Amino acid sequence: MFYEAVIWFAVGAHFAFLVFGVFGGFLAWRWPRILWVQIVAAAWLLVIVVFGLYCPLTWLEDRGREKLGRPALEGGFLDNHVAGVFYPHGYEWVAQIVVAVLIIVSWAGFALRRRRKVTAAA
Repeated sequence: MFYEAVIWFAVGAHFAFLVFGVFGGFLAWRWPRILWVQIVAAAWLLVIVVFGLYCPLTWLEDRGREKLGRPALEGGFLDNHVAGVFYPHGYEWVAQIVVAVLIIVSWAGFALRRRRKVTAAA
């Protein structure tokens, strides 16, 4: 039961981190102080994808599976829980472009909103 919870925690934390990394810039429109955390999250997502690094949450999920006598999943979180669900297998590059555009739009919107506030205050 404990290791099943570990697996669910790892998968849930992955999804939460992915959603924040992609959409956190829009949250920063309302709560500007979180922008720096979102920038770090987006940078981590970029590093993981570009360099193919092994995420610590994937390691945690695999250890939970191992303790339950299940094999570790081939590939990482995106391969096993996102591809084929949120975009078709083989179209990772399209998903990556969409994610990059969303992040850039959120940051541009943040900058425009900040500029308007500064201009309005002056």
